[in-house]
Amino acid sequence: MGARRVRWVLLGLAMLAGSLAWGATVSVLAAASLTEAFRTIGKDFEAAHPGTKVEFNFAGSSTLARQVIEGAPADVFASADGENMKKVVDAGDVAGTPERFVRNRLAIIVPRGNPKHLKSLADLARPGLIISLAAPGVPVGRYAAEAFAKANTPVPEASREADVKAVVTRVSMGEADGGVVYVTDVAAGGDKVEVVPIPEAQNVLASYPIAVLKGAANAPGARDFVAYVLSPSGQRVLAASGFLPP
Repeated sequence: MGARRVRWVLLGLAMLAGSLAWGATVSVLAAASLTEAFRTIGKDFEAAHPGTKVEFNFAGSSTLARQVIEGAPADVFASADGENMKKVVDAGDVAGTPERFVRNRLAIIVPRGNPKHLKSLADLARPGLIISLAAPGVPVGRYAAEAFAKANTPVPEASREADVKAVVTRVSMGEADGGVVYVTDVAAGGDKVEVVPIPEAQNVLASYPIAVLKGAANAPGARDFVAYVLSPSGQRVLAASGFLPP
């Protein structure tokens, strides 16, 4: 057993001891784009399951998949793409079969007022602009590359962020002239950003799978959480956040 996996195992034992002392805990690793929706779902799930607490770790799906494979203690993994979920499945770390629970679309995000007058993906490739995109291994970064290809536009020179939230932050702070994010993440920029829609023919439909992890310390709670996400109650929360049905 590698040193990193040993550290994850020890951390998992400590978390299990804590959960036994204070009640059942469901540990969920989830794509950054799910942050707001899953926090609401987590509170609703706790209300429906008295004595249960949901703990989240939000990050880029590629980062979370790597953590699971290295032995990070968790009960549920919700990815923003099938590719990173497949890595976890191939590593033998998923119990059962992942289920698609929601879909998403892309949008261009620009600072309020759109000072560079960006109107399309092609405009993001204009020289002299500062563009922010997620790293290629992050689902939204790969989806963005697919959208540029559909638009017959090269992927522009850009900063490469760890997750979609970092792209929103850079644009909302005026550190970038534009970026590509999920439609559901635009609201995180508040009144500091605005949206430039991507035409249907150039857009990409992102699929999100969720699964119980084989090493789950709280497998029953994990199954209940996944079922809740897939239930009408969970789906209503996701729809209210702008996600599309599975």
